Amino acid sequence: MNMEASAQLLIPTNDIVSPVISIVIPTMNESINIVEFIEWVHEGLAALPVPGEILIVDSSTDDTATKALECGARVLVVPCRGLGRAYIDAIPYIRGNFVVMGDADCTYDFRELSTFYNAFQNGANYVMGSRYRGSIEKGAMPIHHQYLGTPVTTWVLNRIFGSHFSDIHCGMRGISLSLLKQMNLNSQSWEYASEMVIKSIQMKALIQEVPVKFYKDRNGRESHHKREGWFSPFKAAWINLKAMFVYGASSFLKIPGKVLTLLGAALLLIPAFGPVNLGFLTFSIYWQLLGAFSFVMGVNSLLLAETVDLFFDYDKTKIRTSENRFAYNRNVTASFFVVISGVLISLPLVVDYFQNGMSLKDDYVWHQHFSIIGLSLISLGCLIFVHTLVNNALRTTILSQRQETND
Repeated sequence: MNMEASAQLLIPTNDIVSPVISIVIPTMNESINIVEFIEWVHEGLAALPVPGEILIVDSSTDDTATKALECGARVLVVPCRGLGRAYIDAIPYIRGNFVVMGDADCTYDFRELSTFYNAFQNGANYVMGSRYRGSIEKGAMPIHHQYLGTPVTTWVLNRIFGSHFSDIHCGMRGISLSLLKQMNLNSQSWEYASEMVIKSIQMKALIQEVPVKFYKDRNGRESHHKREGWFSPFKAAWINLKAMFVYGASSFLKIPGKVLTLLGAALLLIPAFGPVNLGFLTFSIYWQLLGAFSFVMGVNSLLLAETVDLFFDYDKTKIRTSENRFAYNRNVTASFFVVISGVLISLPLVVDYFQNGMSLKDDYVWHQHFSIIGLSLISLGCLIFVHTLVNNALRTTILSQRQETND
């Protein structure tokens, strides 16, 4: 479906000319609060030294769009396709250089836009609101959201990506229009919030966190989560975690990959010449088999992480790193010698197998342990070869697509 054809832009009679900042707000049946909310935004914009516009992205079945238009807001009427999709639909219609996003339910105080504008003026191109650095009205957030869900998921994201956010789920946030376009958002629903945060880190955006005030629902209005039922917050949490896993796949691969590789290497080498007793543990051939599995899984995770990184390379640094780490001639040659080494190390066991009538002795022989190391090396060589081919193919494709885009 053509996005332009499915959207209708309604322009107020007192439309703003050449806005510098755009307040972009998705709405769905917000008739109760929309007038007061737009009054708040006008008050916030009036305090700024530059002109600003209000763009309501509406998919309501009530008179939200009519009221918003009468209050001086531009209204983009779109089908109901999710919160994230509403922001995607709005991008071609945004005129300001800077964008502030949020909700139209008067839970975020849009009378205080100056903190966002000042952050933009100080050089930030991604401005994250924080309810924890601002204030949270009593009853505005469920207890398990305020003290468990949001702090825990924020802590997890910070640990994975090395960031310093205090409230990754805050709905009020700002971004430069150029960065918003470069992000190429894909999320259709609530997970847009996590996608934006993660991509702002990956794109090395100039990030600043500002305090915001968060109020409880007004005038008897129920939040969208309450309207959709008790399961809605858990669904939102699930799809936000999905966004973290998908857009942060490399991080989830690298940390376990390093642990598995080191653990596997140790379990492979300790009993290399036979069983080893360390305290109450005996590292036998079975531990070595576990080590082989761990080592191969770990190396595969690390190599796959390097390939995944290419999908989120916004400044070509990972492309350049990939060119070095996955140099075709060197890696293919290395993989050949690693495989041959593994074959030679495993060969004594194969000879022993045929000399004993195609069976192995039940008692210990040294090359049983060495053969496991050999098989691990064969697997390692194959992984290096395959990932080198995949990485080079993907890198060539990405560079070609970027060249076409630039042309």
